Amino acid sequence: MQKKGYLHFWKKENQNGEINSFMNDKEVEEILSNSKVIAMVGVSSLKKEENPKMIKRRPSTIVMKYMQEFGYKVIPVNPFAVGEKIYGETVIDNLENIKIPIDIVNIFRPSKETPILANQAVKIQTKVLWLQYGIQNEEAKKIAIKANISYVENRCIKQEYQKIFQKMSPVFPALKL
Repeated sequence: MQKKGYLHFWKKENQNGEINSFMNDKEVEEILSNSKVIAMVGVSSLKKEENPKMIKRRPSTIVMKYMQEFGYKVIPVNPFAVGEKIYGETVIDNLENIKIPIDIVNIFRPSKETPILANQAVKIQTKVLWLQYGIQNEEAKKIAIKANISYVENRCIKQEYQKIFQKMSPVFPALKL
């Protein structure tokens, strides 16, 4: 029986069935411990015809709110929602227009878009380029490593935080909003 293509998103494996092994838990813990500001690229915005409660159920906004609750400043980046407020933060159109230093660039965009975002991350001198579950790109990885930027792919920042700091099995619950 053939595996459905989308199932890799829910597993801690990449599309080839390999665990993301180049970044161990200790390194992820160090990244999360030493970071305070996250630029989250691809945070969902609300479409005009949508029910406002729907934005609270999108993975990117759940992750954004969760990381805020644990002390991180999260700057939403979405060129289609510039100026909107999401969880108290004003949406910025691209990484280069953020005026403060960024520790982690966290990406919720398709893999094919990540090389462009990796180049922007290099320009703003971020410390970490983090691609969420199901997102990976060799070119983006090479760009980050060449610029001496830590690189994490195919891992959820929220679930890694839960596993490392809360010593709990990573889950993706709806938050109290």
